[in-house]
Order: sequence, then structure tokens, then C-alpha cells
Amino acid sequence: MFKDFKAFLNQGNVMGLAVGVIIGAAFGTIVKSLTDDVLMPFIGFVTGGGVDFTNQYLVLSGGDKVTAGMTLAAAKATGANLMALGSFVTAVINFVLLAFVVFLLVRQASKFIKPAEAGPTEIDILTEIRDELKKRP
Repeated sequence: MFKDFKAFLNQGNVMGLAVGVIIGAAFGTIVKSLTDDVLMPFIGFVTGGGVDFTNQYLVLSGGDKVTAGMTLAAAKATGANLMALGSFVTAVINFVLLAFVVFLLVRQASKFIKPAEAGPTEIDILTEIRDELKKRP
């Protein structure tokens, strides 16, 4: 079993997958920082004069414990039932950015990968056989 596992790990596509997962995780962190630290403050500024989307929530129940201006973490600590809309918007923006960048990477990589050369078709082979048979007396 250990030999089979070792052979599995030594396959090129498994190593490529491992590298892809590691780089993807690191890249996800970069995109999250871009969203949280650059885009969301800018969007908050444009939409409402500096509104911080991470602290935008809707109180579903237990609103008597939540006071105006509470952060999301403080409101959650009160035990109130909250819908964290700002966190959801941030997650959607993270996803769209990451999906767009992956699309660009795949599109660019496909330009560098040469398509496999197609072998002769059945018609080519049959035509070749016919021509060879015609040459024979």
C-alpha cells in the first residue's frame, strides 16, 4: 500500500495540484486583502460617506440588546440574531474578483499550451490504403 501511495504522489498531476492549491490559498489571501482593505473602504466612501461594509447588519431578533453604532462583533456578542449583510457583500466581491483573476490566468495559460497534434483520420488512412492497393498489379 505504501508503494502505491508513493507512486500516486510521484505522478506529475498530483504535484501540480498540490502546488496549485498552495498558490491558490496564497492568492486568495491577496484578493481578500484587496477587497477588505482597498475596494470595500472605497465603495463605502462612494455609497455613504465612509460606511464600513463589514459592520453592516440587520437585526432579526434580540434588537433590544443592540444599540445604534455597535460593531458587528459587539452586536453578535449580545446574542442577538443578526444577518451580516456587509460580510456577505464582501464575500461576493471576493468571489467575483477571484473568479475573474482565475479566468484571466486560464485564458493566458491556454495561449501558451500548444494543442495536441491530431493524428490521421480514418478517411486519411483508408485513402492511403486505397492508393496503395491501386499501385499493386
